[in-house]
Amino acid sequence: MTGDRAYDIVLFGATGFTGGLTAEYLAGHADSRTRWALAGRNQAKLAAVRDRLTEIDPACADLPLLHADATDPDSTARIADAARVVISTVGPYARYGEPLVAACARSGTDYVDLTGEPAFVDRMYAKYHDEAVRSGARIVHACGFDAIPADLGAYFTVKRLPENVPLRVEGFVRVRADASGGTLHSLVGALADATRPQRAGRRRPEERPAGRTARVSRRLTPKTRIGDGRALPLPTLDPRVVIRSAAALERYGPDFTYGHYLAVRRLHRAAGLVAGAGALVALSALPPTRRLLLGLRRPGDGPSKERRARHWFSVTFTGEGGGERVVTEVAGGDPGYDETAKMIAESALCLVHDELPVTAGQVTTATAMGDALIDRLTHAGIAFRVLDPT
Repeated sequence: MTGDRAYDIVLFGATGFTGGLTAEYLAGHADSRTRWALAGRNQAKLAAVRDRLTEIDPACADLPLLHADATDPDSTARIADAARVVISTVGPYARYGEPLVAACARSGTDYVDLTGEPAFVDRMYAKYHDEAVRSGARIVHACGFDAIPADLGAYFTVKRLPENVPLRVEGFVRVRADASGGTLHSLVGALADATRPQRAGRRRPEERPAGRTARVSRRLTPKTRIGDGRALPLPTLDPRVVIRSAAALERYGPDFTYGHYLAVRRLHRAAGLVAGAGALVALSALPPTRRLLLGLRRPGDGPSKERRARHWFSVTFTGEGGGERVVTEVAGGDPGYDETAKMIAESALCLVHDELPVTAGQVTTATAMGDALIDRLTHAGIAFRVLDPT
């Protein structure tokens, strides 16, 4: 049992850009009953973060600082044993994430991260899902902009459609944002991993729902449209997370299909995005050009508060089934950092404090937290709403 742990939440990676924002969010929003601590490799940098947090809440002056190194399994085991929930903002996860996932699965500690790296998620499922089921740990990847808006937005949409009928949901992403150094390094790492030959046994087929199907749409163009403009398929982790939720929850119906698209208003912008994405994949595949890309921005760098204030996102969903159609939206501010810090912090607080379905193993935000997390994010300023279907 984790009820007797020293801390409710341990935040690993608070000295990074997004980790620092997550620490600030917890300092401003975790109530007095939440026992939390910061963990990292550099104690001086952690102390500097703590000093900054005291400007938000003077009580943070007593915040514990724990030593942990992502490359040292003994230290990651110690923070897993000390916490009910561990937040990890230390990426790229393919390079640094496994020891902490392994420790949490072993000790029955809930775990949340910000990965958008499909290969990492696959490997963690294959290696640690069964152990987490046995220990009772909930391993919840992608608790930021990857992939909470898609996962909870699809869940929110499905709940407004008829039950026990085939359903199709499509999500259309619009975004204005910049990338931090950590995000760039994670993206390049994920693309490089995707271009390498598949490792034998890296992926293990997940259990399929008996008598039901759940699949990602293979349409290059969506069945439905939202306004003018173009829609490009988004080959991110998000649709795979949605399908994992659909496979786990009968509410998604006997035959569920999800399509995930980037919405752009002008054809020339769509063409530029396709060309840019192709170039990024090609440059990530070769070590010399990969090093060049990684040198463009260091981990820990990110957009200023003023720039982030001008950023926003929206994901519009169309859902159809049983002769009915619904249009919904999830929307908020700066997606990559301010809202992502909010999402992962509220996910951890939800796991600690809320009454939730009994789940264990590698689970999604929809299956582990569902309505409770939607309520938290709504109160925190992220909109979940039904739009006029016309």
